[in-house]
Amino acid sequence: MTHTLHTEDLKLAYERAVVIDGLSLRIPAGEITVLIGPNGCGKSTLLRAMARLMKPQSGAVYLDGQAITQLPTKEVAKRLGVLPQGPIAPEGLTVRDLAIQGRYPHQRWLQQWSEEDQRLVEQALAVTGMQPFADRPLETLSGGQRQKAWIAMALAQNTPLLLLDEPTTYLDLAHQIEVLDLLSDLNRVQQRTIVMVLHDLNQACRYAHYLVAMHAGRIVAAGAPEDVMTEEIVQQVFGIACRIVSDPVTGTPLCVPFSRRAVTARS
Repeated sequence: MTHTLHTEDLKLAYERAVVIDGLSLRIPAGEITVLIGPNGCGKSTLLRAMARLMKPQSGAVYLDGQAITQLPTKEVAKRLGVLPQGPIAPEGLTVRDLAIQGRYPHQRWLQQWSEEDQRLVEQALAVTGMQPFADRPLETLSGGQRQKAWIAMALAQNTPLLLLDEPTTYLDLAHQIEVLDLLSDLNRVQQRTIVMVLHDLNQACRYAHYLVAMHAGRIVAAGAPEDVMTEEIVQQVFGIACRIVSDPVTGTPLCVPFSRRAVTARS
C-alpha cells in the first residue's frame, strides 16, 4: 500500500504568534523530501504538525486521505515514525530500551513481544552502529551517539513514512554522511517516504528528490533540487548572495555562498 501525507490550508501558531498560515503541501510518496530555510521560518513547526505533535488552528494534515487528528494514536504510530528536535528520555534508559519503545505501537494484547520485534530492534541497532552501546544509559553517551540512538528507535518502529527534524544534529561530518546514506538506502531499497529538516543546503540537494524552501512561514519554492536551488531563491530565502555550481561528485546543485567581505570586494 502506498501511504500519502499532505496538508491543506494549514494554520499553525504558538498561543497568539502565528507561524504558518494557509500552507498546503503534498509530500511525494516513496521519495525523500527535505525542508530548508532560515531559523524561525516554520520548518520544524510544519514537521511537528505533520507528525501530529501540534494541533492546527485551522486547516488539516491528511494521512492516507484522513485528517490525522481524527485517527487513533496507535494507528498513526504504525504508519508514521518521528524523530523530533531535541528529544528527551527518562534518566537511566538504555539504548536498547529506547529502541524497544519503537515497537510499542505494534504490540497487541495477546502478543506483547515477538521474534519479529526483536529482529527489528537488533537490526536498527546494527545499522546505526549502536550495538556496542546497547546496554549503556543514554546520559552516558556523547551528543552524536544519543542522536543515533534516537534514530535507531525511529527505525525500529518500521513505519512506511519517517519524519526527522535535523537528524544530523551533533554528528561530525563522517557520521552525518553515514546517517544520510542510511536514510537514502531505506528509501531506495524499502521505498520508505522520508521527510526531514536539514540546514546544510548541499547535503539537502545531494539527498533530496523533492526540496521545499521556506521563508517566514510560507513555501517560496518546491520541486527538484535543480529547480529550487538557484541563486535567486537562495537570495530570497536566506538573504545571501551565492554561486550555484555542479557538485563534482553527484552532479547535484552546490551552493557556494559569498561572505560580506567578498561581496564588498566585488562591488
